[in-house]
Amino acid sequence: MASAFSHIAIPIVLTVAVGRKKIPWKLLSLGLFLSVAPDFDSLAFRFDIPYESQWGHRGFTHSIVFAIIVASLCVCASKFLSAKPKVVFLFSFASLISHGILDAFTNGGLGVAFLWPLTSERYFFPWQVIEVSPISISRFFTHTGLVVLQSEALYIWLPCVIVGGLFLWRRNN
Repeated sequence: MASAFSHIAIPIVLTVAVGRKKIPWKLLSLGLFLSVAPDFDSLAFRFDIPYESQWGHRGFTHSIVFAIIVASLCVCASKFLSAKPKVVFLFSFASLISHGILDAFTNGGLGVAFLWPLTSERYFFPWQVIEVSPISISRFFTHTGLVVLQSEALYIWLPCVIVGGLFLWRRNN
């Protein structure tokens, strides 16, 4: 998995791209939460649910169907979020699905169950350049975590800064 520090890059760059008028603070906050939420499935390890199970890590919570369902539920809070329902759905969906997409670019684990419940098959992208982050917080704060952050800086944050910068430049010109 990519680290929680980098999953948040996607809702941030989407907010920069679309603009603060369409993505208010409350919606951005929700997007930041949703971008890391699929990894709550790592709690399955505490209940002896096998990694490869559809209920295990990178299983159903990383799927397109899960993102659609949760984004649809988020629409109910549109008024509270001060955003149009369509914007809430699209931003929530993008924040959620970006998690699995980034994980499919990592070089470890069993892949991502994008197509659950149709299949429990796990997928990776052919270009697996992001160092997989340890699930354990204590293991993250070691040399391994530094290597993960370096690869994420190059393959997640740098492209997001470039894309966000281009949108800002275009908006100001």
